[in-house]
Amino acid sequence: EVQLVESGGGLVQAGGSLRLSCAASGFTFDDYDIGWFRQAPGKEREGISCISRSDGLTYYADSVKGRFTISSDKAKNTVYLQMNSLKPEDTAIYYCAADTLYPGRLSSATMDYDYWGQGTQVTVSS
Repeated sequence: EVQLVESGGGLVQAGGSLRLSCAASGFTFDDYDIGWFRQAPGKEREGISCISRSDGLTYYADSVKGRFTISSDKAKNTVYLQMNSLKPEDTAIYYCAADTLYPGRLSSATMDYDYWGQGTQVTVSS
């Protein structure tokens, strides 16, 4: 059974940093993309970053470019999202998801991801 488990969320002051982890298990193949999404209260889920597990190519939304860094540790089957210079508007539930259907497309669309984690709360205080 495929599972994605996020961790690392919490409360941080503006300007601070957090590192989220997405531990993947149960995949019977090696090629898929992992995306990070977030959803703030009253807003749609937003794709903010993704990484191709096969070649390490990445994508960032403009809202996080230059502040967030996505990386992958294949040996641990874990993808990280390092978040620096956090702002109150980064407050949201953060989800990781896997795109196993078309790996390498680096999509930011929720509809393109077929497995999801349960989410982890990130709160940035001003």
